[in-house]
Amino acid sequence: MLWLALMCAGAHAWAGQVAGTVMQLSGPLMAKKADGKVKILAIKSEVEQGDTLQTEKETYALIKLIDNSEITLKPNTSFVIEQFSYVAEQPDGDHAIFSLLKGGLRSVTGLLGKRNKERFEMKTPAATIGIRGTTFVATYVPASAPAPASSVPTVPLPGGGTRAPGLYVQVLDGLIHVTNPGGTQNFAAGQFGFTPSFKQPPVILPANPGIPFTPPPAFSASPLSSTGAASGKPAAVDCVVR
Repeated sequence: MLWLALMCAGAHAWAGQVAGTVMQLSGPLMAKKADGKVKILAIKSEVEQGDTLQTEKETYALIKLIDNSEITLKPNTSFVIEQFSYVAEQPDGDHAIFSLLKGGLRSVTGLLGKRNKERFEMKTPAATIGIRGTTFVATYVPASAPAPASSVPTVPLPGGGTRAPGLYVQVLDGLIHVTNPGGTQNFAAGQFGFTPSFKQPPVILPANPGIPFTPPPAFSASPLSSTGAASGKPAAVDCVVR
């Protein structure tokens, strides 16, 4: 019983560790906490390990993590900070595991990803993204209804209109690798990629598949100095929804 109590206490402490700060926001942003509570976040609100962040239909949100990496969430996105641990003097403790459940984001590598690239994982329902010192955009389009694998296109339809369900990636700088049970594909700067499901390998697309990522102009420049969110504890501004 004592062992179980210690394990539960340790898991709770892990889930509550601060991972970063909301630095830019264009609409409502909610965080579902590990204990089930929901908070409405504002600029300077802290985000923690175990949080599921959810943006509304007009919301872009820029999250600055404690290693100076950045995650910019698109509207209608659900994103989980499964694990994030960074201490400048303790590289062996680095962990960065995220899950993109739906929607999209832009990820800019920080200090953790530069010194321990293999400790970074961006999970999605179709594949897992790893980095090699990178800025990339990822969008996951869920299927509106279950469909047999044979009916799912291996590449998205060209032009506008409804996108085929699956994971889309765009590399702006550096290199990423996208992996699922179907295979692994590397993508370099300027390349686009797609995979419809966990069962089909990622492929390089010949052109931009037309997945928009247009945050407000203020999101283009980081509002922090080089010391970033780790330089001090900002005043959290949020509301708890019970």
